[in-house]
Amino acid sequence: MSDKTIHFKIITPEKIVYEDDVDAIYAQGEAGSFGVLPNHIPFMSVLAVDVAKIEKNGETKMFSIIGGAFQFKNNEAIILTEVAECGSDIDTTRAQHAKERAEARLSSAETQKDIKIANAAIARAMARLKAAAKS
Repeated sequence: MSDKTIHFKIITPEKIVYEDDVDAIYAQGEAGSFGVLPNHIPFMSVLAVDVAKIEKNGETKMFSIIGGAFQFKNNEAIILTEVAECGSDIDTTRAQHAKERAEARLSSAETQKDIKIANAAIARAMARLKAAAKS
């Protein structure tokens, strides 16, 4: 690794989803979107359910990120999350069906808890579809 790249990892409890030296990282934090280039100042962020994008040698990869934490320091970045998938590995038919099921649950929700669960499922499905569409 040089001072011109960032060593980047996406880690879930089960595995390292991605690890490589990259040129840039873009993600959605709870407080808004952010981008990181080499030699950025250290910082941390709580991640929203959305997509993380990395750029390397002019190529882009997208990952669905289901919340978690982001940390950057000394040109090393890490995302710790419960679930992450590379956009090119996502089964879009399955994700679309999950979104439709969640929307149906939302339309018949009777309690605030039901609404919250359905909205979370919709957000997860949308993150997966967004990552797959842009990969």
